[in-house]
Amino acid sequence: MRLATPRWWYQRDRRQAPVTRALLTPASWLWAWATARRIARAQPVEPGPPVICVGNLTVGGTGKTPVVGEVVRLLAEAGRRPQVLTRGHGGRLKGPVRVASEVHTAGDVGDEPLMLARTGPVWVARDRAAGALAAAADGAGVIVMDDGHQNPSVKKGLSLVVVDGETRAGEWPFGDGAVVPAGPMREPLKAGLARADAVVLLAPADLAEPDPALLRLFASKPVLIARLEPLAPPPPGPLMGFAGIGKPWKVERALLAAGGELADFAAFPDHAPYDERTLAALADRAAALGARLITTEKDWARLPAGWRERVTAWPVRARFEDEAAARALIGA
Repeated sequence: MRLATPRWWYQRDRRQAPVTRALLTPASWLWAWATARRIARAQPVEPGPPVICVGNLTVGGTGKTPVVGEVVRLLAEAGRRPQVLTRGHGGRLKGPVRVASEVHTAGDVGDEPLMLARTGPVWVARDRAAGALAAAADGAGVIVMDDGHQNPSVKKGLSLVVVDGETRAGEWPFGDGAVVPAGPMREPLKAGLARADAVVLLAPADLAEPDPALLRLFASKPVLIARLEPLAPPPPGPLMGFAGIGKPWKVERALLAAGGELADFAAFPDHAPYDERTLAALADRAAALGARLITTEKDWARLPAGWRERVTAWPVRARFEDEAAARALIGA
């Protein structure tokens, strides 16, 4: 059974879930030690084309995939022939395999690769080094590694870390700094930032300015501010929203901020599969409210084919505030 992201992970106040935090802290020390050891012992493969890694410091929920899509768009416009390399979380194929949208499903390659395949070539590979070599053999001019900041198997030319720039009362993108399972961090903040070349601070479209306290954490690194913007307004009328991403509550906030008439919202774990029983229950709830079902593009990619006409996908895009600086950094 896949567990949902604990909301208390993102609370800076250690009085939130104190017993659970205390019980999980020894396991988090072990996780951090194992990650540092694996990175220190690695012998990265150099595939030939430069590798731009777009990664996370935390477990899910930062908006990394839209940032990957925007990086790919900028590189493609510059004629750099980008190809995406991803693990394919949630898919059964180990790869290396080039994603074919007309053939593969989310069950084969995962939801994020299907989304990214709309913008250009995408490779799924559990073995990232093998996937990078496959992309190079396929003619990639630049390999954009979706996730992998903690994966040392491929030599990176540029490492970007995406940080959730939406801070709320009591919530902080890094929680209290604890590593999983006691917190959201994949590794200690200092260690993760040390290997990054720049930070992409992803903020919602309606946020006037990023939190100055958050910006001060990255004083030694270039910071690119990006906005997560809807490509279209929510459809009119009552909406029954649902999402299975790292932070599903952010989708609820975004729909409301964009003017959606949200009658109800259901949250699911990240990458959760949607079976007929679950979808029927959502449809029944929507019917009782006189509402239309709406979800993210990532969730929509996981829907059975028969349900896609019954659910509206709400697309979003990451836009860099200073696109010229972003182009200069990534070589586009």
